[in-house]
Amino acid sequence: MAQTTAVDEAMMKQVQKDKDKSDSDIKDEKSAAKAATWMDRAKTYQDIALQYSSLDSSAVLTAYEAYKKVVELDVNKKGAAGRLSKESSDILAGTSGNLYNAFVKQGAEHYQGQNMIKALALFQKAQEINKKDTLATLYGGIAAQQADKKDVAIDEFSKYIANGGKDASVYYGLAQIYRADNKFDQAIATLEKGLEHSPDNKDLKSEIVNIYLASGNEDMAIKKLQDLTVQDPSNVTNLVNLGILYDNINNERAKQIRALKEKTGGSGDEMENMTKQLDSEKDKLGIYDGEIKRITGLLKKQPKSADLKRQLVEVTASRDEAKTYITKYEGEMKAMADKANSPDKAKAETEVADLQAKYDATKKDILSSYQKALAAEPENYDALFNLGVIYFNEAVVMKSEVDNMNMQQYQKTGKEAEGLFCGVFKKAKPYFEKAVKAKPDMEEASTTLETLNSVLSQLEEKKVKCVEAQ
Repeated sequence: MAQTTAVDEAMMKQVQKDKDKSDSDIKDEKSAAKAATWMDRAKTYQDIALQYSSLDSSAVLTAYEAYKKVVELDVNKKGAAGRLSKESSDILAGTSGNLYNAFVKQGAEHYQGQNMIKALALFQKAQEINKKDTLATLYGGIAAQQADKKDVAIDEFSKYIANGGKDASVYYGLAQIYRADNKFDQAIATLEKGLEHSPDNKDLKSEIVNIYLASGNEDMAIKKLQDLTVQDPSNVTNLVNLGILYDNINNERAKQIRALKEKTGGSGDEMENMTKQLDSEKDKLGIYDGEIKRITGLLKKQPKSADLKRQLVEVTASRDEAKTYITKYEGEMKAMADKANSPDKAKAETEVADLQAKYDATKKDILSSYQKALAAEPENYDALFNLGVIYFNEAVVMKSEVDNMNMQQYQKTGKEAEGLFCGVFKKAKPYFEKAVKAKPDMEEASTTLETLNSVLSQLEEKKVKCVEAQ
């Protein structure tokens, strides 16, 4: 090792002497006019770039310019290139020599030193010498990205791909750049080209789905995910993502269904309930008017009675409140009637029926996707939590319908309805319990489970008999 070190030091000293001599020669007017002087300089600095970068971290650029000077000087009187000129031209064209390797080597050194601008410049020079290169275009694109030169990165990665580069990460990275600029078609095309070289690459396939989602093309995202789950049935991520995607679509459908039902004036039960509330307020109004008449008569006999005056004020306030509610309910009932008689009602009802059918079909797909994910990975938090949420939300809707019942409706169907939503709450419970066990730190699951247990406890106190949900 000592001998090797000594030899290296001796060689470096010699190269330093050659460098100093070259620097001196080009300052001499006669020497600088000779092509041979520049050829020696080109080879000296190229050697430094390849082996002794510590002497000059940009030596390859000096070598490059020196080769160009040789081409310029080594011509005869007729303008024909001489031997040195032809040799230099071949080196600059990459058909001979190691100038390309020197550019890549010193570019890599600047890259490692985090000087991305300098590294990029050297990688680009390497590409001028070897136009079919993939190594310099690969690292040139990475350096450009790191230097936040997006357009240059696109150009570098595009050259890499055009030259036959196959690294999947390049296709992925270029697609990410396009995606950030909302150039979704170009991003998809890039990923699909990457899959031609790497047909089994999961990252490229998943990113295609993500870009379809980002661009609002949910139908294509579903199709791609369906294809992926068929190709790899054990891929839990794809199964969960497919379930989430179906879930998101159904959430939007649920909003549309609610809006359309409101547009058609709500259900017959709502109108019936509103009628009963109006009748109740009218009954109260009659009672309050009678009471006001009675108290007013007594006050004529006892005009100084503070208690009668207080009673009159209270009853008058109650009567006015009843009038307010009557006006409110009559307005709401008129609005509901107008909506129910709207010429768009039939169309809206058809749309509701169509959306509901799609909702029901997609719900089966949601449950199937999550169940398949759990079959492959029983402790998958997302699948467990999302399944629990589906049943929990379904139970909440059922419970709210019961909560909004009047006494007559409750006496008729309330108890049965309570048993049904109690059963759905119970069906949700084990999914949340397993989700909490899988990820104890996730507050969302534990908080929902607490709420669910509280509801079940209240139902138990009311002695509600839960009906097992299918």
